[in-house]
Amino acid sequence: MTLWWIFFGVFILAMLALDLGVFNRKVHVIKMKESLLWTAFWVILALLFCAGIYFFYGHGKAMEFFAGYLIEYSLSIDNLFVFMLIFRFFKVPLEYEHKALFWGILMALVTRAVFIFAGVALINTFSWVMYIFGAFLVFTGIKMAMNKQTEVHPDRNVAIKLLRFFIPVKKEFSGAKFFVVQNGVRFATPMLAVLLALETTDILFAIDSIPAVLAISKDPFIVYTSNVFAILGLRSLFFAISGLMKLFHLLHYGLAAILSFVGVKMLIEDFFHVPVIASLTVIASILIVSIVTSIIWPDKEEGEVPPVTME
Repeated sequence: MTLWWIFFGVFILAMLALDLGVFNRKVHVIKMKESLLWTAFWVILALLFCAGIYFFYGHGKAMEFFAGYLIEYSLSIDNLFVFMLIFRFFKVPLEYEHKALFWGILMALVTRAVFIFAGVALINTFSWVMYIFGAFLVFTGIKMAMNKQTEVHPDRNVAIKLLRFFIPVKKEFSGAKFFVVQNGVRFATPMLAVLLALETTDILFAIDSIPAVLAISKDPFIVYTSNVFAILGLRSLFFAISGLMKLFHLLHYGLAAILSFVGVKMLIEDFFHVPVIASLTVIASILIVSIVTSIIWPDKEEGEVPPVTME
């Protein structure tokens, strides 16, 4: 398994370097066609990786990876809405959104690894932690179902307040730079504030999604790789779906149902084991139903994405 860790790490870093250093070396606005191609590319890579796991480690591990990938990808869709609000709050130029997401995702790869290994270590050491995770997911699912609108307050973000405490922050963007020096004084740019907002937001989402994937697999490699492929695909998907968020307006309730389902699964694990294939079927069915019903019964409320609350 060590060789798989090395292979995966080198491969992902190589693909990210190729993305930023070759395909997106020039700052530009990501069009829908380009976004869809990159999304398809990452999905195909994830499926090929799943096939590799099946070939080397068998059907069970492959199903765990695919179920974890599906959970993480579906739950991450909610992130897209928050990312849009953050970009709107900071008035990020369209051509700089890709770079902000790129570095935000790169930081997320590190923090997710820490969360996953800590979660697995806790479960292996204290089995009762599973009950805490399960109850938390059920609570989060119910709360998500009751609160359809997501609110985000970047002006209250502790990380951004600390940034402004330690270094002056310019009000205007300086290209895609994170720092600039003027008259011998180093300033942070709004791009750095955007990056901090994206990263802290991802940490909050990880608190929900990682326990959900741990309900499927306790293997750190399976949990981490499914997370990585999902969030890398998410970044590409953002540019394709940002203008179509209201189309799947009932997906919100589907995600709440998924969280509640995996939470219950964790709570009853010691009494009744739900097979991975059964979990995968339930999760896929919930997603399909919520998407199809969203199309059949479209949201009658018209309008753009609601503005960021600045209380």
